[in-house]
Amino acid sequence: MRRWSVSVLFALLALVANAVSAQDKQKIKVGVSVGNAEQTFEVVKKVAARDGLDIQIVTFSDYLQPNEALNAGDLDANAFQHQPFLDSQIKARGYKLTPVGLTITAPLGIYSKKYKSVDQLPQGASIGIQNDPSNGNRALLLLQKYGLIKLKPGVGEKGINATPLDVIENPKKLKLIELDAAQLPRSLDDLAAASINNDYAVKAGLSLQRDTIAVEDAKGRYANLIVTRTEDKDKPWAKKLVKAYQSAEVRSFIESEFKGSLVPAF
Repeated sequence: MRRWSVSVLFALLALVANAVSAQDKQKIKVGVSVGNAEQTFEVVKKVAARDGLDIQIVTFSDYLQPNEALNAGDLDANAFQHQPFLDSQIKARGYKLTPVGLTITAPLGIYSKKYKSVDQLPQGASIGIQNDPSNGNRALLLLQKYGLIKLKPGVGEKGINATPLDVIENPKKLKLIELDAAQLPRSLDDLAAASINNDYAVKAGLSLQRDTIAVEDAKGRYANLIVTRTEDKDKPWAKKLVKAYQSAEVRSFIESEFKGSLVPAF
């Protein structure tokens, strides 16, 4: 009887060991946007490898697929979005996703190839803004910050996304053109100006310092996140991933490589 109990005990211990091993993955897939996020994660990958974590970087060219892939289990984590965007995706699609760490802030800019300041924008100028709720809201807040429009009281903040319908003052009668975020750089030649996310701007050869007429504050609620499925948020590999990203080596790379166009948020 005692011999049988010992064998059962060893079997149970083996099951527990396998379960722990399954939780503490040594290889993970992380979804990122093409461009600067991909560059940064090459450094993260090297740092994580020293801690026994092998990261496979999976790149995406839009903002919808990374959360869908993560929620479906095709990724273990992603790192491309800020909290308002994640909140809007969870609300719209019911994802079970949770942020586990901060990465960078990518200040949003209003870019123009025709004008050097917001004061030069003519009456009736066409301004491109993102058509997704969180980034469109972000663009409208930036236009308001520079005095180009005024939004209804109470919208644009505290989870209430503004749309062009919420504009109550528009002294220059700007035409707000809603487009997919990825299309905005390609449409810039046909617009007076456009709100463009940093990663798409860099990919298009645009400079935050050289080509913008309005720029978001460097630090704010639009800090980007590392996100996992909610069930994985406390897994050892998730903690290793965050630790690797928030290392001194990655901070130094961001500060030296991007020179203020991206800012560490950790």
